[in-house]
Amino acid sequence: MSDNTEYLTGLLTTHIKRTELQVTKDQISQLVGFVQMIDKWNKTYNLTSVRDVESMLLKHIMDSIVVAPHLTQNHYIDVGTGPGLPGIPLAIMLPETHFTLLDSLGKRVRFMKQVAYELKLDNIQPVQSRVEDYVSPHPLNGALSRAFASLNDMLNWCQHLIGNDGTFIALKGQLPQQEIDDLPAGFAVTEIVQLQVPELDGDRHLIKIVKS
Repeated sequence: MSDNTEYLTGLLTTHIKRTELQVTKDQISQLVGFVQMIDKWNKTYNLTSVRDVESMLLKHIMDSIVVAPHLTQNHYIDVGTGPGLPGIPLAIMLPETHFTLLDSLGKRVRFMKQVAYELKLDNIQPVQSRVEDYVSPHPLNGALSRAFASLNDMLNWCQHLIGNDGTFIALKGQLPQQEIDDLPAGFAVTEIVQLQVPELDGDRHLIKIVKS
């Protein structure tokens, strides 16, 4: 495997400069290391349909880290995280914030545990479970999902995970106005943010929902 660290570091640094994000050299190094691990494991474990590292930097890293400024609580759960998206990039960006990373597939959870070990991330907790079966041993401030399901399904499956003062954070492409209009009783949208991801085609939205 050729060492593409310098190339990827330069590319990611260029992308980040086009945002307002403050990212340290150590964080960039960890984010690049994460992409390299996905690329390496993908050949055997098929973790993501994105095959080239340049696209991974955009679709997985940039698309995740732009969410960081909108997370202000201490403990989140990333539901249906796959290989750790957006949870691992967010954990790198927010070292004081803890992320439970939930996925039902063992191979993905094994991968995330290896990432935690190799990148020395002590603020992630990969867990293998179906979302409806999971009970957190400690209080969670928010449940995060990225292209996981409809808003309705997300709220139905995740409402037991967080208390009445917690926030559901859905990361979507186009604004799903119909899903917002059809929210189940007892929930209310508090904020909709249009996320700016340089170089990435299509809309990106963050939707915050609370129990009303």
